Amino acid sequence: MSTEKAARQFVRLQEIMDELREKCPWDKKQTIQTLRQQSIEELYELADAISAEDWKGIKEELGDLFLHLVFYAKIGAEQNQFSLEEVLQGINEKLISRHPHIYGDVVVKDENEVKRNWEQLKLKEGKTSVLSGVPKALPAIVKAMRLQEKAKQVGFEWDNRSQVWDKVKEEMAELQEAVESGNQDSMEDEFGDLVFSLINYARFLQLDAENALERTNKKFIRRFTQMESMATERGQQLQNMSLAEMDALWNAIKAEKTTN
Repeated sequence: MSTEKAARQFVRLQEIMDELREKCPWDKKQTIQTLRQQSIEELYELADAISAEDWKGIKEELGDLFLHLVFYAKIGAEQNQFSLEEVLQGINEKLISRHPHIYGDVVVKDENEVKRNWEQLKLKEGKTSVLSGVPKALPAIVKAMRLQEKAKQVGFEWDNRSQVWDKVKEEMAELQEAVESGNQDSMEDEFGDLVFSLINYARFLQLDAENALERTNKKFIRRFTQMESMATERGQQLQNMSLAEMDALWNAIKAEKTTN
């Protein structure tokens, strides 16, 4: 689709939004607060589609998000806060000012320099910390990755992954000490430190810690539901089986996956 055709479809979306806001009882009642949770759900649905590399799903969820963005802009205009034009102008100007290596005479050698320049420009624009801009509501694992990536831009970073692994082992030992002390607050504190260091290690392995954990979640769901099915086929229920019996089913499912 050409830029012109895409622009026509975007204008059509605005027109539909105007009509719905005027004529639909449900759309009329929506506020930025009522839309908030729905927008979060739409974003997670997009994240699911991306994780599954479901391109059809990605296309659909992007459309849903576009609707929400236009909806917020419509409400903003109604409240005399901002227009859609101002929103688009703002992001266009930000992208140009944050990419002086494209729209200016700055020279960069790689993506890391681009990121460093980005953070420095944000500070010049009035940001008080390189960590600013990380949403408080982000899931903890995603937030940890973003905080670490931002700290890296000012050089607060280990030199190599062996150092990070040493830190992981140090945090494991501190967690064990906290467990032995029996202090619940210390255990939670040290457990958090350990998880944070493992997320850092994932970065050094060029892994997405959030996606890695979600893969494990999906694997657990798949294997557990298979275990339930196997038990049912044998005329049994998991709640009536011993841990050893369930473990045998689990290992059988794992072995089946290995041999296939």
